[in-house]
Amino acid sequence: MVGDRLPNGPVNWERVRLVVFDLDGTLYEQRRLRARMLLRLLADAARTRSLDTLRILRAFRDCREELGDALATGVTARQYELTAERCGRSPETVRKTVEEWMERRPLDLLPGCRCRDVERVFAGLAAQGKTLAVLSDYPALEKLKVLGLGADIVVSAMDSEVGVLKPHPAGLAHVLGRAQVPAEAAIMIGDRVERDWAVAQSHGMRALIRSARPIAGVDTFRGYDDEVFWPVTEPKPVGAPAPRSLTTSS
Repeated sequence: MVGDRLPNGPVNWERVRLVVFDLDGTLYEQRRLRARMLLRLLADAARTRSLDTLRILRAFRDCREELGDALATGVTARQYELTAERCGRSPETVRKTVEEWMERRPLDLLPGCRCRDVERVFAGLAAQGKTLAVLSDYPALEKLKVLGLGADIVVSAMDSEVGVLKPHPAGLAHVLGRAQVPAEAAIMIGDRVERDWAVAQSHGMRALIRSARPIAGVDTFRGYDDEVFWPVTEPKPVGAPAPRSLTTSS
């Protein structure tokens, strides 16, 4: 049976009504994107003769990791304030730097970093009538658009009704509430055990983690051509309903 190699047994896709995807590192190759962005950052540092942008972005990532580990609330403002304290810059300067270099400038590079076959999985799930959601710690709508992917529900940690980072359970609870689907009929697909697997576990929900190597006790897959996804990507019999359109909503 497909998926017998998973530590927690095969995924019964027929029972899954909601599929919640992480975005960064899950739908695109994050390492490839960061390598390309580093070249742009270094060029900018040479032009401005300043490493301020690099320092701010590094501190911002560190602060968000700490806030996530602490299950902090109200992170929308706190992430900028904490970074500003460490860098000796204003929260507004930090915010503008993050928006420019982490949200806007990478967009044109994302299509070239999209995970192979992920669009087939999205289309297959949609064709089976499952609700597709994205739960990201970063703003996701523009990234999804340039990746050529869509979801029924898109939730970011920065949304006013969320304000927490994974693995705080509130963000996933918000997604489940909007979808009106119980956790036992949903599955989380991500790339970080300490974030995506952990938040799913907090709800008693199944999860799959994208990883190049097996992880003890964790259900993993290497790519979207993995056998775990075959039940949703196999060609449909003649006369089967056509895939519904993937539209993005906020």
